[in-house]
Amino acid sequence: MTRLGASLTTALASMRVHPLRSALTALGVIVGVAAVISVMAIGEGARLRVIAQIQSLGGNLLLITPGSEQRQGVSAGGGSAQTLTFEDARAIAREIPGVMVSAPTVYRRTRIVHGNANWVTTVQGITNDYLVAREWRLADGRPFSSLEEARGAKVAYLGQTVAERLFPGAAAVGAMVRIGGAPYAVIGVLQAKGQSTAGSDQDDKVMIPLTAALARNLGPGRPRLGAVQYIMVKVAAAERLDTAPAEIRRLLRQRHGLWAERDDDFSIRNLADVQASREAATGVLTFWLSAVASISLIVGGISIMNIMLVSVTERTREIGLRLAVGAHPGDIRRQFLAEAALLSIFGALVGLLLGIAVAWVIGGAQDLPIRVRPVSLATAAGFALVTGLVFGFYPALKASRLSPAEALRSE
Repeated sequence: MTRLGASLTTALASMRVHPLRSALTALGVIVGVAAVISVMAIGEGARLRVIAQIQSLGGNLLLITPGSEQRQGVSAGGGSAQTLTFEDARAIAREIPGVMVSAPTVYRRTRIVHGNANWVTTVQGITNDYLVAREWRLADGRPFSSLEEARGAKVAYLGQTVAERLFPGAAAVGAMVRIGGAPYAVIGVLQAKGQSTAGSDQDDKVMIPLTAALARNLGPGRPRLGAVQYIMVKVAAAERLDTAPAEIRRLLRQRHGLWAERDDDFSIRNLADVQASREAATGVLTFWLSAVASISLIVGGISIMNIMLVSVTERTREIGLRLAVGAHPGDIRRQFLAEAALLSIFGALVGLLLGIAVAWVIGGAQDLPIRVRPVSLATAAGFALVTGLVFGFYPALKASRLSPAEALRSE
């Protein structure tokens, strides 16, 4: 048997003699590893949720919103002015190269009724280009026809939440609903999108043709003719996200008659930048939470060192006897290091299982898509082992430096 094998065998025998003390010694490592694993798994779940929410918005998107309206010298805030129009959206699609669709939108919270059921939801006026921009498909039914869009027909798409509220267990397509007192035919039900990055329910809405919404003054109060609340632009290639905003800005300033010294009466946001910043913030938060959780591993290492020092004191005569019959100080050092390593490995294995269980419980309660990455398991286990060896080194060194004569004379 090799010296390392003999050290491990002796260390296992010592741990079996004091099972309760060994378990309590490893408790700090167990808690530390469990904390690290659960935090990293939950952080990864939060990151995956953000990515899913980002993807639900659609890719390569620019959001154009109106500027701020001044009321008695006080700014009403971004988006309060009525400076964007249906024709602006058409001009962007027509004149800016690389634009796939330019989708103008108006919206308002209102009540929708079917029979005895009613629900207050967001009603949006859209064109079918909006579904292209958002990469949103119909789960059932058909899209608006060009004639329905041109004439402002009273037809509607229902989001999944609205369909479930008004038509529980029944088909919505083909039914009639009342929106703001006017009858609309349901011609489609949208696929579920889930929560947005802001936490709102994207499926809690109804969509009607934009022309119908504009004809019925859906949107801000006292609307300017053809005014829309935002325009969503989808570009064909991600590279165009860097150059298209400047081209759109020049076009809109020209259309709005803004002189060089006047500020823009609109704003353009690259949703990819917003999305990337949200994902980065989630990653930074997970990193620092994991770092804080790692402190408990240090505490676990300190507990290993304390118990090992107690063990050295209790086993002084045994150490002296082994040294007296020819054991090398290196053998003593290896034995105690092996005990510290085994305690760390035991704690790491139990901690991994406990951490995964905690992560799944919390993930289930918060509806997070928990994913435990192998690199997280390897990192936590490796750190636990290193912690055990580092904090076990001093007791091992102290044991190996004992004088055989003094050790045998000790009580």
